[in-house]
Amino acid sequence: MGAAARITGADAPQGLTERDRQIIDFERQWWKYAGAKEQAIKDLFDMSATRYYQLLNQLIDSQEALEHDPMLVKRLRRMRAQRQKSRSARRLGVQL
Repeated sequence: MGAAARITGADAPQGLTERDRQIIDFERQWWKYAGAKEQAIKDLFDMSATRYYQLLNQLIDSQEALEHDPMLVKRLRRMRAQRQKSRSARRLGVQL
């Protein structure tokens, strides 16, 4: 497990790591051009976009992230829920 991975359960340290705060702060930005965000993820965090989004999804489920930036975390949770709902509807052949 790399340094960027979060520990969950009883062994988890309390609070957000510096990287966790950087990821949350990074998500506040808006991107004009396709691919610009993915390149910035690679440059700033030295990880693939896939790994970044895995960590972000884990992070936005935490109470610490919610306390750090409640509006952003709630928005990201809503967006994730909507994407999940859309994917489920497509799989079932249901139109929303």
